[in-house]
Amino acid sequence: MGAGSRPAGHLAAARIGKRATRCCPRNPGNRADVDAGVTEQQRYRVIDTRGDVEVREYAPCVVADIVVAGSVEQAGNTAFRPLVSYISKASLAMTAPVIQQAAGEEQWTVSFVLPGDHDVADYPDPTDPRVTLRAVPVERAAALRWSGRWSASNVAARTRELERAIADAGWVASGPARWARFDPPWKPAFARRNEIVIPVRASGDTENEPTVA
Repeated sequence: MGAGSRPAGHLAAARIGKRATRCCPRNPGNRADVDAGVTEQQRYRVIDTRGDVEVREYAPCVVADIVVAGSVEQAGNTAFRPLVSYISKASLAMTAPVIQQAAGEEQWTVSFVLPGDHDVADYPDPTDPRVTLRAVPVERAAALRWSGRWSASNVAARTRELERAIADAGWVASGPARWARFDPPWKPAFARRNEIVIPVRASGDTENEPTVA
């Protein structure tokens, strides 16, 4: 996308920014816990539960991505400034979670979920060439929630735990694991919400089709 190629997008951003300060809708079919009633979170609904693992249907969304190098612990800090710069210039509110996924050897894609229910074209183009926008379609995924420090050992252990749960339930992973952080680093580790998320499909399915309309 070329910077400044859609002046109308900046007008749309002003409208998006005003709406983003409101909570995402909460109803029995759409679980998206909101911290202190102000931070919009990625929308999903729970369609199955097995112990501590939820199978969710995630709503379509748009994310801002950046690929950074470093350790799993360093990646979020490295990516934070350019992603915050983008949403600040675009007058967009911060949302949760911050998502991280392996992109190669010691490389990571870190993503902010953009607020509101909009198309990619409704958001301003990033001026930083390292930041790109991406539309994410509806997706079924298994998620394991946990609290504690965001460390390589914790992430690896929880990822293995979720992979075992997926296999035991007869589901099939249909994409790579991603890791989600919902809280700032200054929040006590025991109170932080972290998640491991892996796209899944039922055994025998040829496509990762959502099961809930």
